Amino acid sequence: MEEIVQFVMTHGYVVIVAWVLLDQIGLPVPAIPVLVVAGALTGTESFHLPGVLAASTLGCLPSDLLWFEAGRRRGGGVLKTVCRMSLEPDSCVRNTRSTFEKYGPKSLLIAKLIPGYQTLSPALAGMTGMSHARFFAYDIPGAFIWSAAFILPGVLLRGQIDRALELVMEFGEIIGTIAAFGLLSWIGWKYLHRRRFLRALRIARMLPEELKAMLDEGGEVAVIDLRDRFSLGDQPARIPGATVIGVEDLEHRHEEIPRDRDIVLYCT
Repeated sequence: MEEIVQFVMTHGYVVIVAWVLLDQIGLPVPAIPVLVVAGALTGTESFHLPGVLAASTLGCLPSDLLWFEAGRRRGGGVLKTVCRMSLEPDSCVRNTRSTFEKYGPKSLLIAKLIPGYQTLSPALAGMTGMSHARFFAYDIPGAFIWSAAFILPGVLLRGQIDRALELVMEFGEIIGTIAAFGLLSWIGWKYLHRRRFLRALRIARMLPEELKAMLDEGGEVAVIDLRDRFSLGDQPARIPGATVIGVEDLEHRHEEIPRDRDIVLYCT
């Protein structure tokens, strides 16, 4: 951590802009330690609070604009690409879309504080056809809020930052081992849980050809389209006669599903 302090002091505001940009674009370059240290260094000759906040906010904007444009041009393909890195790519796409659909552009104000959502939220905004002016009207305050959330603690703990760094260096190996074990255990549990879910899904799955044959024969079957409005916008075609009920609406619309026939659900 002492190296971080020296690095930040040597390169000034430029390192804050660059580090935040790399972090926000999705690279494994954590900006939070740099922001905390920069906050602790405010008041020195090298750093002032307004400048640190402005540098961090500025660093967010190019990457946010990049993901926004990707969402406008590539649509749902962007979400699928990013979510493939997740242990649960299906729920990743569904949850981020439902979150944005529920809160709309206002979600950009706190998106960067939600793990996994900071990269996807600008792309979702682009998918909705939002104008650049409206996007930045929410994104810039959101970038400022995120920056302040980590810079201000550094300012407030300025007197204790040296002791905190010493404790991290002293117990860092033990903490790192515990954290690594916990992370590996969590990944293993999520992997097994997903495998069990996919196995159960394969057992209950019906092939498209089987459903078509059933419909052609006039069989009584209720087909429910579970896609959200973003998915429907990307691929508006759907199975003839299917009823559209998004996953998030199932709880209060389940009575629309007939119980006197076979039920087929699909979401892609």
